[in-house]
Amino acid sequence: MTSTVPAPSQQGTKGNLVEMNWDPITRIVGSLGIYTKIDFDNNEVVECHSTSSIFRGYSIFMRGKDPRDAHFITSRICGICGDNHATCSCYAQNMAYGVKPPHLGEWIVNLGEAAEYMFDHNIFQENLVGVDYCEKMVSDTNPSVLAKAENTPAPHAGEHGYRTIADIMRSLNPFTGEFYREALQVSRLTREMFCLMEGRHVHPSTLYPGGVGTVATVQLMTDYLTRLMRYVEFMKKVVPMHDDLFDFFYEALPGYEQVGLRRTLLGCWGSFQDPEVCNFAYRDMTEWGRHMFVTPGVVVDGQLVTTDLVRINLGLRIMLGSSYYEDWEGQEMFVTHDPLGNPVDRRHPWNQHTNPRPQKRDLEDKYSWVMSPRWFDGQDNLALDTGGGPLARLWSTALAGLVNTDYIKSTGRSVEIHLPKTALKGPVTFEWKIPQWSNTLERNRARTYFQAYAAAAALTFAEKALAEIRAGHTKTWEKFEVPDEAVSCGFTEAVRGVLSHHMVIRDGKIANYHPYPPTPWNASPRDSSGTPGPYEDAVQGQPIFEENDREHFKGIDIMRTVRSFDPCLPCGVHMYLGQGKSLELVHSPTQAMGGE
Repeated sequence: MTSTVPAPSQQGTKGNLVEMNWDPITRIVGSLGIYTKIDFDNNEVVECHSTSSIFRGYSIFMRGKDPRDAHFITSRICGICGDNHATCSCYAQNMAYGVKPPHLGEWIVNLGEAAEYMFDHNIFQENLVGVDYCEKMVSDTNPSVLAKAENTPAPHAGEHGYRTIADIMRSLNPFTGEFYREALQVSRLTREMFCLMEGRHVHPSTLYPGGVGTVATVQLMTDYLTRLMRYVEFMKKVVPMHDDLFDFFYEALPGYEQVGLRRTLLGCWGSFQDPEVCNFAYRDMTEWGRHMFVTPGVVVDGQLVTTDLVRINLGLRIMLGSSYYEDWEGQEMFVTHDPLGNPVDRRHPWNQHTNPRPQKRDLEDKYSWVMSPRWFDGQDNLALDTGGGPLARLWSTALAGLVNTDYIKSTGRSVEIHLPKTALKGPVTFEWKIPQWSNTLERNRARTYFQAYAAAAALTFAEKALAEIRAGHTKTWEKFEVPDEAVSCGFTEAVRGVLSHHMVIRDGKIANYHPYPPTPWNASPRDSSGTPGPYEDAVQGQPIFEENDREHFKGIDIMRTVRSFDPCLPCGVHMYLGQGKSLELVHSPTQAMGGE
């Protein structure tokens, strides 16, 4: 159980404030550092800065490339959600080339992405986030809470099999916990499901603009469905188990709703295209965006501001502020108007230039390689977050009320998830209701419900795909030509939330390309207006409930908040090689033989 919470470094005190830093944060990918000032007299985090120390630069070396290679290259942005990037890049290419994939091709893409949501959310929630709520962690940070858990019956024990809340916590202990090990086994099934549809995980080998290279057969779908139904049965246990666990924390620690709480500013770019409506044309993007099986939307203070992907696109702004870059003011404008004639801002991704300027970290000035994406609502540049992905997806979909299938339905106030009869359990209906708060526990709860949502959606996609195959419509790819000039964009949801790819083609080559995954939105530092990013905003001002004194402080409440966003730093930062310097290591024969 070592290193489950990184030991904070104490840089000293200022007044009654103690500076504590966690760098790097464990149980995530990437070089994320959280720098705080804590008032232990009042048990409050007073200040927080989110930093990232690596840079890569896809937006630089994509220039001049053949656009048909874009999805293969951008897939390598991340070794976790590479397929989300490949999918989004193919969407952007479909728009640029004016190609509409066959229906079956799109159903296969949807099945692959649904499997990715199930795989990634499962392994992150149960094997990484779950550790923050396991018996060993709670005993180390809040022994009184564990004592209460021992004597608190689990309300849904009959559905998940754990008699008390402490039994649930024990099942989450790494490597020894029953549920921890079960979740690892389940993750194998979902990865196999993905590979059936897209060839390999996590960099698809059969995904292309115009469709997929997957050979679609009844047997292929049967192999997928066999695994999917085992996952569906697993979710009938997982959802009530997590409801019991998260509800218990509200009960055991009055005021815990304040942990990770921030103003409800959520962004969702939509997911799972409906090929019966989607033609990938920009002029029709408002319409086909609203037919996605996860509805795009911006939620401000709990209200749905828009579901229009054109408006969402035009509102994108890339701010610098505390980032290690020079501004691009005065540099070339690639796009002045979108394909519908709407003016495009200089700070839009279509017009972004990436000018890295490495320097020493200064928390009062420049301190991160992550830029600060914002969404302009007509008055303010809003620091939207993704709620870790699922919270924004479910909230937007619920309010929009546009989804209605046999398995998933949005009601205007909730999302209903219908899971059919499985080998050992009858049919079950779950309802995710819009919560009171956008906070740590609700981000985690939404992740559990979205696993069930993705499974239910996959049932719809499999039925649609089987209908195409049985009707003899087995074509999965449509040919296309690359134009000399094009402006395009792709929108989808990566596992952790919003994902967009913006591309400009000139002379048949990429002139400008900018991928914006969820991590820049969530991990952004303070922007040019001084507005903190979502990690920073969610952590600073939150109360501290940990029972350890400052000498033994682990920062569990801070870690729970940061990890509730599902951080993945490779998507937020890019590698930088400075002035082209190279290092060369030369071995002499004597060194090779162990000599001096």
